Amino acid sequence: MKLDDFDFDLPEGLIATRPARPRSSARLLLAEGDVIGDKTVADLPDLLQPGDRLILNDTRVIPARLTGERRRMTAEGEVRAKIEVTLLEPQADSSWSALGKPMRKLKPGEKIIFSNALEADVHVSDGNLRLRFNLTGNDFDAALNAAGAMPLPPYIAGKRAPDERDKEDYQTIWAKRAGAVAAPTASLHFDESLIAALSARGIEMTFVTLHVGAGTFLPVTVDDVTTHKMHAEWGEVRDKAAAEINATRAAGGRIIPVGTTALRLIESAAAPDGTMRAFEGTTDIFIYPGYDWRVTDALMTNFHLPKSTLMMLVSSLMGAQVIRSIYDHAVANEYRFFSYGDASLLIPSRK
Repeated sequence: MKLDDFDFDLPEGLIATRPARPRSSARLLLAEGDVIGDKTVADLPDLLQPGDRLILNDTRVIPARLTGERRRMTAEGEVRAKIEVTLLEPQADSSWSALGKPMRKLKPGEKIIFSNALEADVHVSDGNLRLRFNLTGNDFDAALNAAGAMPLPPYIAGKRAPDERDKEDYQTIWAKRAGAVAAPTASLHFDESLIAALSARGIEMTFVTLHVGAGTFLPVTVDDVTTHKMHAEWGEVRDKAAAEINATRAAGGRIIPVGTTALRLIESAAAPDGTMRAFEGTTDIFIYPGYDWRVTDALMTNFHLPKSTLMMLVSSLMGAQVIRSIYDHAVANEYRFFSYGDASLLIPSRK
């Protein structure tokens, strides 16, 4: 299985840099097996069945991108220089792992001033950056919200800088548990009117948590994709969520994760027979063609990058040839791609 098997040509103009407004007005490609149709996200209640259960990720994206000023004392006096930092994840000792730009110029013992309220001391170990902030808890959250910007994906950030609109746009309406540095983007299409319509139709919803990490944007660098090593992300399926999923399956309803983050988490937590179990910890599950599906019946997801692990995941769900037809259709019909783009509802053929 080669990396080139998951490549496709994408015109630059189809990469979305702003989301649809209202959220549920985005286009939705419906694929039932190899039958493809064009809908909108607002049509979703009519495309699902009463008793189906959507699995939603309630992670909250933190404004993890910070611009600050490095300060270091030398024999000649204080040296100051601009630095850009992206927070990755909190550590057990209350520091944060982070990426710095320019990374190579950061020195242990330096201080970075991000705002009048927020600063951090630099620690470097084995080439990995750790930042120890002057604030913790709610004080840290408030200062970070004031000083930070949303960590937009590289394919958006390379076209424009994040702004105040992104603090709303790049967050689900149910975001609750802070910790992600990338959004569960399929869920960005949901608004209050869609939630109400789904509930009225008898579609159930269950919330789980997967804190999406910056590793989601890392490219696959091996030609034999089966040797690729996935990044690990922290997630939790609570007892209530596991019980709801098991009850839906017992009643004959379908389990439909919204986004690949929710999918990867429930597939990690499920037993081989599909029984859902409570789960808390990290997962580095890698799903590619040949995977033995446990609990997922269908998937709502955005359109993914060429040669990405997510292209491999949807190819596993639908079949590589069907996915190629779906993406050919999406490109030909000018669907908008990636995080702020349109969505698809992928329903594999029943075996």
